[in-house]
Amino acid sequence: MLTTIEGRSCIITGASKGIGKGIARVFARNGARVMVVARGEAEARATVEEIRAAGGIAEMSLCDVSDWAQVQATVDATATAFGGVDILCSNAGVFPQAKMVDMDPAEWDHVMTTNLKSTFLCVKACIPWFEKAGRGRVVVTSSITGPVTGFPGWTHYGASKAGQLGFLKTAAIELARYNTTINAVKPGNVYTEGLADLGEEYLATMAASIPLKRLGSVEDIANAALFFASDEAGYVTGQALVVDGGQILPESLEALQEM
Repeated sequence: MLTTIEGRSCIITGASKGIGKGIARVFARNGARVMVVARGEAEARATVEEIRAAGGIAEMSLCDVSDWAQVQATVDATATAFGGVDILCSNAGVFPQAKMVDMDPAEWDHVMTTNLKSTFLCVKACIPWFEKAGRGRVVVTSSITGPVTGFPGWTHYGASKAGQLGFLKTAAIELARYNTTINAVKPGNVYTEGLADLGEEYLATMAASIPLKRLGSVEDIANAALFFASDEAGYVTGQALVVDGGQILPESLEALQEM
């Protein structure tokens, strides 16, 4: 059993849906005071209300995480509401699909800014609070797409997710002086609201390529993030953990036919 994170102040970006919402629920369930950060007010408010209804502590901050002033305001609001900042989960991201031949350069910039630049901005804004607290935790939501695998239409997304891992290697060295760790989770195919409309046949095909024969849940990713946020992970920094049900292991689909 991990040491409790009860009472710790936690910022989770992109927390109104998908993996971010899963992280928010799991962290609140384990006693953290959660700042739900998102752009959409209705979804963010619904997440906060869900957490509170389950007995957790949560507030919300509307923020475009690619905007430095808004990020600073969110971090300051969190410190005011909860007495500081202990944990940052940099999870916000977008994944529009477009092949390079059709991609507008502005779309590339949007994905890189939202996924990669935002990670830098959020970490930078939290540093003074980590220094004040004498400790800190940063958990980045990366992906297997980019660092490990590729998929047509996601050159911009893959580059941003690989970039996050490049960022955290040096960030781990710089954050060490504040007794702060930074690690990443690399999810495989996870069942979220965005997949629900694709149909059962498509979801079954996706699951068939995974040795554990199921898509991941948002809680699977949240539990890995919870470990990185724990005291037990205090000597782990600059690392990335694949959470994918074994998806990246088979050399081909034929490798799974013997199961």
